[in-house]
Amino acid sequence: MEFTASNEANKRLHDMVPGGAHTYAKGEDQYPAGMAPIIARGQGARVWDVDGNEYVEYGSGLRSVSLGHAHPRVLDAVRKQLDLGSNFVRPSVLELEAATRFLSTVPTAEMVKFAKNGSDVTTAAVRLARAATGRQVVALCKDQPFFSTDDWFIGTTAMNAGIPRQDLVVTFPYGDLEALAELFTTHDVACVVLEAATQTDPPPGYLQGLRDLCTFHGVVLIFDEMITGFRWSEAGAQGLYGVTPDLSTFGKALGNGFAVSALAGRRDLMELGGLRDSRERVFLLSTTHGGETHSLAAAMAVMETYVEEGISQRLYRLGTRLAAGVREIATYAGVGDHVVVRGRPSNLVFATLDAEGKPSQEYRTLFMRQLIGAGVIGPSFVVSSALTDQDIEQTLDAVAIACGVYRQALDAGDPTAWLGGRPVKPVLRRFA
Repeated sequence: MEFTASNEANKRLHDMVPGGAHTYAKGEDQYPAGMAPIIARGQGARVWDVDGNEYVEYGSGLRSVSLGHAHPRVLDAVRKQLDLGSNFVRPSVLELEAATRFLSTVPTAEMVKFAKNGSDVTTAAVRLARAATGRQVVALCKDQPFFSTDDWFIGTTAMNAGIPRQDLVVTFPYGDLEALAELFTTHDVACVVLEAATQTDPPPGYLQGLRDLCTFHGVVLIFDEMITGFRWSEAGAQGLYGVTPDLSTFGKALGNGFAVSALAGRRDLMELGGLRDSRERVFLLSTTHGGETHSLAAAMAVMETYVEEGISQRLYRLGTRLAAGVREIATYAGVGDHVVVRGRPSNLVFATLDAEGKPSQEYRTLFMRQLIGAGVIGPSFVVSSALTDQDIEQTLDAVAIACGVYRQALDAGDPTAWLGGRPVKPVLRRFA
């Protein structure tokens, strides 16, 4: 494959855009040297770069494009709205329709407010919890990678330059109720923020125990459903596991690539940001583009498609088939203990482990180079419902090539010869 045009575009992007991308997770440093394609277009589960290379794509739009690119039902809904105007001085009727659709799809929520990105709605949930409880401390799950670009979260990461000390955030390990209960005795906790599930299902009774613990202590329970929303079920992880948080935040799959997110939850909490409550008001969310009509139209089409076509179940079936194929190939190639597929089938990631079984950015680079060279791109194996049998077969063929090279590198005791340059890097790190 040739990457001449992509490499030139990457250089120009770095000259004009800090980091060369508007999202760190899309950065050139996340891909092997000289093999960071610049995408020209997408259709279904495939994309084409500016050099004309074609790929099967995974993790599309950082997990947001779960129906596939240019989905006809979504685009039809958007096109109809574009002719009617996109933003007005008062709410459009579509805001009423979208709220109605969301609350029928996620029946555990009583009110909803739309915005544009996940960080804003998650920070709004934290603000609301602090106002409602009169407390300040946020208890954050330390085993989960990302919640917001705002200070209260980024201040807890390695990439915290320019952020004041964050003394009002404490962390707890996932699955450990006793550790969280101990935090409640030593800190004045306003809210607990976590993803209900990530790579494995919750331990038996954990989420209900979390719910009971928060209720007993008067702590607001917030589920971050950015990833689990729709991929776990149409009603998110809360719908699948049957445990209702006080507040929850949605995004990513909600718009199939269009910019829309949602804060949802209990009426008595949400009304603090409204006009019908006698308590001191909370500046909850106020976004110029939160009611943008074509994104809300996209969200409505996405929700209708998920419910009517059983998309969550299709994602699960596709991921199950893909994971089984990758594991079989890795085992056959003698790297089954080193190329590891993890996660719920609708949200698969891969781990690349060295000869000692430790995570390795060098071996990740080797693996990604082989996949990209064989026409498969993605930092994960997160599926979209647009994947075909041909797409999965091409992916498995690419995995077979990559696993063969992986075995050679393990036998050589050093993957350097197969890297083609510097290794890929973690997103959240202190220095470039």
